[in-house]
Amino acid sequence: MAEVTDNTGRHRFELAEAGGVAFADYRRDAGRLVIPHVEAPVSLRGTGAAGRLMEGVLAIARREGLKVLPLCGYAAAYIRRHKEHQDLLG
Repeated sequence: MAEVTDNTGRHRFELAEAGGVAFADYRRDAGRLVIPHVEAPVSLRGTGAAGRLMEGVLAIARREGLKVLPLCGYAAAYIRRHKEHQDLLG
């Protein structure tokens, strides 16, 4: 399984799979990870790539002790659907 990487130069987390890259734009703000946008290329839509990306992003936030502010509708819905991550909201 591909790993989510932090592309600090572009301020986004990336998941490269099957020749495409799903990504979540972010900014770090006073102990929070603000996520304004999540996107998967058409070739990865419907494959679960965006969900795997979010799992990786949330694992990174947890490991770094950050709260998450999901401004993106997809990111917010993902966290709502996965109760085990709701403690990261902030």
